[in-house]
Amino acid sequence: MERIAIVDGIRTPFCKMGTSFNDLSAQELGRIAARELIERTSLDVKNIDEVIFGCVGQPADAANIARVITLLAGIPKTTPAFTVHRNCASGIEAVVNAAIKIQAGEGRCILAGGTESMSNIPFLFSKAAQEIFMELGRAKTTTARLQAFLKFRLQHFSPRIGLQLGLTDPVCGLNMGQTAEVLVKEFGITRREQDEFSLLSHLRVIANRAILREEIVPVIPGPKYKEAIVDDNGPREGQTYDALAKLKPFFERETGTVTAGNSSQITDGAVALLVICESRARELGFKPLGFIRAFAFAGVEPHRMGIGPAHAIPKVLKKAGLKLSDMQAIEINEAFAAQVLACLKSLASDKFTKDFGYEGYTGEIDPAKLNVNGGAIALGHPVGATGARLILTMLKHLNRHNFNLGLVSLCVGGGQGAAVILER
Repeated sequence: MERIAIVDGIRTPFCKMGTSFNDLSAQELGRIAARELIERTSLDVKNIDEVIFGCVGQPADAANIARVITLLAGIPKTTPAFTVHRNCASGIEAVVNAAIKIQAGEGRCILAGGTESMSNIPFLFSKAAQEIFMELGRAKTTTARLQAFLKFRLQHFSPRIGLQLGLTDPVCGLNMGQTAEVLVKEFGITRREQDEFSLLSHLRVIANRAILREEIVPVIPGPKYKEAIVDDNGPREGQTYDALAKLKPFFERETGTVTAGNSSQITDGAVALLVICESRARELGFKPLGFIRAFAFAGVEPHRMGIGPAHAIPKVLKKAGLKLSDMQAIEINEAFAAQVLACLKSLASDKFTKDFGYEGYTGEIDPAKLNVNGGAIALGHPVGATGARLILTMLKHLNRHNFNLGLVSLCVGGGQGAAVILER
């Protein structure tokens, strides 16, 4: 079976919710990334067989957002497109779907990626309020309209926050921060450990800004901006441990340890990658950044969703016939510092390995190999795009250091884990 190559990729800067990209829709962010990738690769858009994008908070005004991005980016109307949604792994799911379709002979060159505008996830009316609005809309007379209007009460205008609903698990009833607190208690993770991990994320991003710009397209968000946004705006200059330590717990106010400072930031951004079979890459004169060696997904308890990578990583290593020690670089998405630390503790645990039959595919991860350019605690986590960002960042890192093998993984809301092994 032909190897699946990733020729190149690009992303927008990642910007905190309500800041620089507040007025840009998810489809516009996706368009920017897709169009820039086409321009940088000098790709004839007629050679794109399909477009696949991940998106979690899919806009009501851009149903099947991948198709909207396709047309906005100047890709022919004859090119099909579809959107995927696997919560935090949606960007990885788009790339995996592209690989599977190519292996099945359903295309040879696919544009895949992810996009998210968390700034524009809407507020919602309650069902009771919706019914009154519907009755008002159906009313034929002034009297009927007045009768319907008089049914409104103050509580009907209290919105349901779409973002809050999306970040709360409908099965276990916990929001994502509360699931991190579950792991804190289970693994005995201290507040100091979390804050020190978070500080390192900021320091690494700040130290490697020039490197990260290699994967970023500058964006002018609108007419009020005189200069383009060239960097992610989440990393904090001069971040200190003391500043992080002063923050109060956010999800469990009295006894918790998970804060806004040791959690990923709510963010807007988009990523685009060109996924292509090796023979087609040669035909088009492309030198791939790397290849997809293997991918795997795992399911875990929803209330422990952050532990997902500890299960997906052994699964993908087994599929690839490799060991954890073979990986020269590793990216585990920093949804929460506590969640990454719990995964590291699990993978290093003999009991965990034996309990789940992962012998030969676990071990301690060298901190010098992990998230070396920082992670989502500093960069932010635009949920539909992050998985694709991890792949792009890893491929750039492998090429920069002449490494051969890298692993990316993330936890997935709802109780899953995802992992991909990339090779040069």
